This record gives sequence, structure tokens and C-alpha cells, in this order.
Amino acid sequence: MKPLLALDWGTTSLRGALLAADGTVVQERALPQGILSVAAGQFPSVFQNAFGDWMQDGRLCLIAGMAGSQQGWREAPYCACPAGFGDIAARLAWVEPGRIAIVPGLSIEAGGVPDVMRGEETQVFGALALLGLDDARLVLPGTHSKWVNVGGRRITHFSTWMSGEFYALLRRHSILARTLPDAEPPHDADAFMQGVQHARQGAGLLHTAFSTRTLSLFRRLPAEALPSYLSGLVIGEEVKAQSLARGDSVVVIGAPALAACYEQALALWGVAVQPVGNQATWRGLHAIAETLNSP
Repeated sequence: MKPLLALDWGTTSLRGALLAADGTVVQERALPQGILSVAAGQFPSVFQNAFGDWMQDGRLCLIAGMAGSQQGWREAPYCACPAGFGDIAARLAWVEPGRIAIVPGLSIEAGGVPDVMRGEETQVFGALALLGLDDARLVLPGTHSKWVNVGGRRITHFSTWMSGEFYALLRRHSILARTLPDAEPPHDADAFMQGVQHARQGAGLLHTAFSTRTLSLFRRLPAEALPSYLSGLVIGEEVKAQSLARGDSVVVIGAPALAACYEQALALWGVAVQPVGNQATWRGLHAIAETLNSP
């Protein structure tokens, strides 16, 4: 297989990695040029300025993420679940045939309502390849967390949880903001776990969230511990909603600090964690490229 240029083009950032034929990362770049900062018609010039020097010798470029959305470079229609490597490869949106392609996102119908992901599917496939798994339960925490089921190396089900966004809304735009410090203090593991435990026992976030205020009013928690407590409430509510049993294992794909929070929370349910970092995207794009090169 030829060397590959792998891109993760998201809403607010653009990351790229030059991969050797065996998938080894040769070089990486990160730029604050997410799709929202690119004017219509300017995607080719932004790409050329950022990575033109890497697109030599007939190199293939695969792009994951929001570049394939309606606001991106070219829309890559969603691929319906269940879906695996081959399904994704067959639905690539070619910007330049044989040279630059965008990976489609995935869609699913659950209870008569559609759900979607764009970019996370590539991370999931990368994690499977890195860990040598055919079947797995995974979580990709973030602004909109994704919980994913994989069977036979195919994504069979997933769901979206707006945990990060709800935390931000409560943190900055609710009555709770009046008792929380403006600056984000260091993570308080004890306060976080107190929040997770309260979420686990509580009636729901609409009720438990107010405890952030009352614990402050009665001086049960210092102001600098409240953001971690609120984070625990939100993440605890998310984990509580999953069908998890003691002894289960969950693959967590994300930045180390956030993955560690989920590992803490899942421990309360007796669930083990396999962490995978940001290299999952590169491994996933390499796996899709390998599918393209298969006979």
C-alpha cells in the first residue's frame, strides 16, 4: 500500500498525519482551521496550503469528520448501520477520484428517530484494529458522546449523548453558574466521584443538577470543587443510562484526562476500561485504505 495522508477535519480543528505504508505515523500537523472557519469554495486552497507538500508521488488522502457534512468540503451521505470497513470504503465520497476521498458517517434508526455520527466511526474501526477486537462496546466521550456496539467487526448500534454540551450549558448559562468559579479549576477526583455516585442513586439530572447549588449554599463543597462535582453528575447520568453489567468491559476512545474520568465513573458499575487515544483515527483511516487495496 502507498503512503497515506490521513486527515481528521472537524468543526473547529484540522489534524493531519502522514502515514507510512505499514500505518506508522511519520509526521503530524494540527491547525485551527475547522470547517466553520473555511469559506464556501475555499476548502481546496486550505487543503493545499496545509498539506500540499505531503500530497506528492500520487499519494492517497482519506478525510474523516465534518468535512463530509453539508457545511463541509463535499457531502458524504451517511452509510446505514450495520456497517463495517467494506461498507464504509464502498461509500467514500471522492473529491478527486483515486486521490482524495471523504469517509461517510453512519446513520441508524432507533425508536423511529434517526441518529448519526461523523468521524467517530473511523475512530471505532481504528480502535478495533489497535486492540485486535471483533466484538466490543465502546464510548467516545466529548461534546456529544457516542456509545457504540460492534459485532463481527461491524457497527451494529450506536447512540448519542449530549453530555459535554449539557455540562457547558449548566456551567455557564444556568443558575448554577452563580456559585461556580469563572475559571476552570483543576479536576477534583473526590468531588467528581461524589457527583457520579449521586447521579447513580438519584432520580435524574433534572433533579440532581440542583444539588450543585445547594451543596454550595450549605458549604458542603468549596467553589473550586463544584465544576468537578457537576461533571460527575452529568457523566454519571450518561453511564447510568447504559445497559451495563458488573464484569463488562468498555473501550474508551478519547483524550487521556476525559478517558480517566469515564474510567473512574465506570468503576462504580464494576466495568473495566480499555483506553485508546487519538491514534485511533489514523489507524482507522489506514484500515479503510487497506480495504481499498484488497483484491
